[in-house]
Amino acid sequence: MSFANTLKLTLLSGLISICSNSYAEDIPNPFANMKSNTQNAQTAAVAGNAPAPTVIPAPPEFDAQSWVLMDYRSGRVICQKNPHEKIWPASLTKMMTAYVIGMELKAGRLHMDDNVTISEDAWSKKYTDSSKMFIEVGKTISVGDLVRGIIIQSGNDACVAMAIHLAGTQEGFVSVMNSYAAQLGLKNTHFSNVHGLFDEMNYSTAYDMALLGRAIIRDLPNEYPIYSQKEFTFNGIKQYNRNRLLWDKSLNVDGIKTGHLSQVGYNLVTSATNENMRLVSSVIGCKSEKERAAYNKALLTYGFRYFELTTPIKGNKTLLNREVRLGKANSVDLTINSDLTVLIPRGRSKDLKVGYQLNKAIFTAPIKKGEKLGELEVKLDNTIIAKKDLISNSDVEECGFFGKLWDKIYLFFNDSDASVEDQTQENQ
Repeated sequence: MSFANTLKLTLLSGLISICSNSYAEDIPNPFANMKSNTQNAQTAAVAGNAPAPTVIPAPPEFDAQSWVLMDYRSGRVICQKNPHEKIWPASLTKMMTAYVIGMELKAGRLHMDDNVTISEDAWSKKYTDSSKMFIEVGKTISVGDLVRGIIIQSGNDACVAMAIHLAGTQEGFVSVMNSYAAQLGLKNTHFSNVHGLFDEMNYSTAYDMALLGRAIIRDLPNEYPIYSQKEFTFNGIKQYNRNRLLWDKSLNVDGIKTGHLSQVGYNLVTSATNENMRLVSSVIGCKSEKERAAYNKALLTYGFRYFELTTPIKGNKTLLNREVRLGKANSVDLTINSDLTVLIPRGRSKDLKVGYQLNKAIFTAPIKKGEKLGELEVKLDNTIIAKKDLISNSDVEECGFFGKLWDKIYLFFNDSDASVEDQTQENQ
């Protein structure tokens, strides 16, 4: 057997060993008393196999226009209905308004204790039939109070005040909102105002709103805790956060934002954590505040109950060792720079398949530590659910003249530029 074939077998067996020892035990079947599961368990017992894996029921259905349940860590959608259908976000628009403000705070160009003078355009009397924080023209208010007024009280007046303070005009601020929407990949979103009052050109989707919620949590760790505050008092008026799930003790909900328009109904984007998981739900077009809270709760409960995070591949450990030519070293170790963690249905960890594709069949020096040499993939039911760059674990310097001469002769008769196609193994 040739050296190359021997090396391939060695690497393949090593990868299988890595995969086979890094998965969690199957979760016990919660439906063992159901007839179908009992029959499966009996069949497995006769065959001498392990108990049947957890049966994942169909996701909940609601009387709403659209919804999405998303894994925060990866952005993977767990379940959805009409996720890309055009909707009017109403006060969910304020999520982007607050995101723009938060990015200015993060950049140090704005501070919570900065003062804002309220112009006539932001006067609360102009928003008599909508949510506001009751600011008065000519008054000076801190950025911190206005931010809380936007997030907790959903104040339209506060949105206008901050937009004018930062951009000079509402139109200028809206253009920044749309720039950030493009950067964040909100492909079906366009903003035409800062508060969400009805406008045909102020539109989005349930999916884009979930993505925006995920971005707020990820990019604004200092401002995000404000979304969990239940009340805020300003100008002697106490107002309560309209996200009812903040009071629900059965879930650990810590945000995000409500919205309502008569043309749309009731909207809610929510996020909650459970141990090491965080989920984001987005429900659009409910008939009442009660329903939007109940539907979001049902989605989050479904996700936490029937899905789990698992780490099939650890970071910074050698996964492969590949041949190197023209270098002082004859091989290079390949790794990933951090743990590869994926969200899967409970009890399916042993069904994962790990594969890889390398940039070249034979690598040549010089190689820098951290250089991408290929890609690792994790599949479930033949669907790729995660990818991660395979990188060099060390530098490989070029060798001397005579070493190069021999390797160049070798490479002349071997196709070193050919990529190595997907090599896949099940977790057994």
